Amino acid sequence: MDIVRTTRERLYRTDAIVLKRQDFGEADRVLTVLTPTHGKLRVVAKGVRRTSSRKAGHIELFSQSEMLLAKGRSMDVITQAQAINLFRALHDDLLRFTYASYFAELADKFLEENDTHQDVYVLLREALEELVGEASDARLPLLGRFFELRLLGLVGYQPELFVCAHCKTPLEARDQFFSASAGGVLCPACRLTERDAMSLPLTTLKVLRFVQTRDYPEVRQLALSQEIHQDLERLLLRYLTHVLERQLKSPEFLELVRRQALGEPVRVRSSS
Repeated sequence: MDIVRTTRERLYRTDAIVLKRQDFGEADRVLTVLTPTHGKLRVVAKGVRRTSSRKAGHIELFSQSEMLLAKGRSMDVITQAQAINLFRALHDDLLRFTYASYFAELADKFLEENDTHQDVYVLLREALEELVGEASDARLPLLGRFFELRLLGLVGYQPELFVCAHCKTPLEARDQFFSASAGGVLCPACRLTERDAMSLPLTTLKVLRFVQTRDYPEVRQLALSQEIHQDLERLLLRYLTHVLERQLKSPEFLELVRRQALGEPVRVRSSS
């Protein structure tokens, strides 16, 4: 009886989204997964690389699955897995797959292991659903900006867009400046307080505020010029890089894939 009770205490069930995976040993695979109640976990799927494995098809990259896990010394072990949503369409579309990789990378980099963030789990799940359901490639950059801003808010790094990040004065309806090191917008009078201050046109600021404060169905209706898309992407990438104190791997490849899809010349991106 004690053995049965001890076994039950070692087991727990959770939904999980696979953020990344790495081969381990001869037949195992280590997964980084995001769960709604246990946070980010590194777990091992034993024997999953064998052709006879029944779990393999349920724990593909980006899949949402219900997992039964056994607590281990260094990593918990997946004993059962049942797919809820495999998001198969992402694996058939390089552009959407790359966006999914970017979202997963951001979630992974911003979260510590075992630090519960149910809202981030929901945000990622819904973003993957939007990637599958969105018919227009042209709307995917907006989804990217929405994901970035919403994630920043959920993990405590929401940029200040309504008052000057330095003097705290409400911002006037005019062109301003943005500083990643200051954590948001600077008024013209305070722009010299931060060396990294970059110009921020009023129209771009209004779009940032809209995306930060609205749900995605409203954000999706925005029709923006290519120039504004580029301003938003450059600004938020600079801010993300500053907050994380590291370069992200996905954005440069994402631009390459996107430009090839549009038949445009490929250039190397920079967060500076």
